[in-house]
Amino acid sequence: MKRIISFTFVVLGLILCGCQKKAAPPAAAAAGMQAMPVQTVAVSLAPVPQSSDYVATIKSRRSATLQPQVDGRLTEINVRSGDRVKAGQVLMSIDPLHQQASVDSQRATERQKKAVFDYNSLQIDRQKKLFEAGIVSRDIFDQAQQSYDNSKADYEAAVGSRKMLEEQLAYYGIRAPYDGVVGDIPVHVGDYVSPTTVLTTVDENQDLEAYIYVPTERAAQVRMGLEVDLMDTSGKTLEKSKIDFVSPQVDNSLQGILVKAPVHFGPEMLRNSQLVKARVVWSTSPMAVVPVLAVTRQGGQSFVFVASKQQDGHFVATQTPVTLGDTVGNTYSVTSGLNAGDRVIVSSTQFLVNNMPVMPLGGPGAPG
Repeated sequence: MKRIISFTFVVLGLILCGCQKKAAPPAAAAAGMQAMPVQTVAVSLAPVPQSSDYVATIKSRRSATLQPQVDGRLTEINVRSGDRVKAGQVLMSIDPLHQQASVDSQRATERQKKAVFDYNSLQIDRQKKLFEAGIVSRDIFDQAQQSYDNSKADYEAAVGSRKMLEEQLAYYGIRAPYDGVVGDIPVHVGDYVSPTTVLTTVDENQDLEAYIYVPTERAAQVRMGLEVDLMDTSGKTLEKSKIDFVSPQVDNSLQGILVKAPVHFGPEMLRNSQLVKARVVWSTSPMAVVPVLAVTRQGGQSFVFVASKQQDGHFVATQTPVTLGDTVGNTYSVTSGLNAGDRVIVSSTQFLVNNMPVMPLGGPGAPG
């Protein structure tokens, strides 16, 4: 009987030992699954520009709207929109027949007046000699002098009228005021035009300026020399410039202050009246920055996971709400929520939850 009892205790002891050994592996496995390996980066301070974005209009310092100085019908349009033209080149012609007839008539009148003037010039010379010789009286000489003066004045007036008509005749040819690019041409051959009709524009795609209207609440910050980044619609920086003009007045319609910045970029990229994005940099100050990969968003709120060290020496991922500023390269500036030296997690963030155990990997991103 004693042997049976002893054997029973031995069997029970072996069973208990076996149960303890089988329970240990699952606990160890669970402990291994709790800490996720992650990469971390320390929050650092970097110079971040404080800026505002506005829409700017590119304008040429030399841009002309061509309108005729006379009435008439268009007979020729020698250019197309987008053509490059030279100064003095004839762009359009207005029917000059009526004006040409007036010029021809005045030239005939001028020749007539000149003939009379030439005759009286000879007469005054003859009468002067006869008067000096005592052959004719003073009265006859004075009459010859008066005829000469009248014919001279008539001839000079005829010359002036002819020149004026010829100058007006030149108005029937619309010429480019300088080298440039032809804009839109809203008129057609045969249209009747007047001095109020817009024929086209000529823009010189040089000496460009960016016109920026800054809201009046920024009036105290606007000053000469502020940096301006001109960007295309995709956000690519086209040119860095600086404000060189600040209007002393507020635009009533826009309630903004006009500032200008010179543009030196090639005309093949920017054109007159083109709209671009202008980023006015008010100041630059050191701010905390984090990699773009560290930021997650939930319900419109931005978060980062910070590797926080616990009292037992282990790390957990602490979900921390942050307020983001402007992007600086591949990083976000952070206006609140983090301090310099905090270590944010930059890998496997899609698998993390708040207070989840993590194991920072070795290397420059791992906490010491």
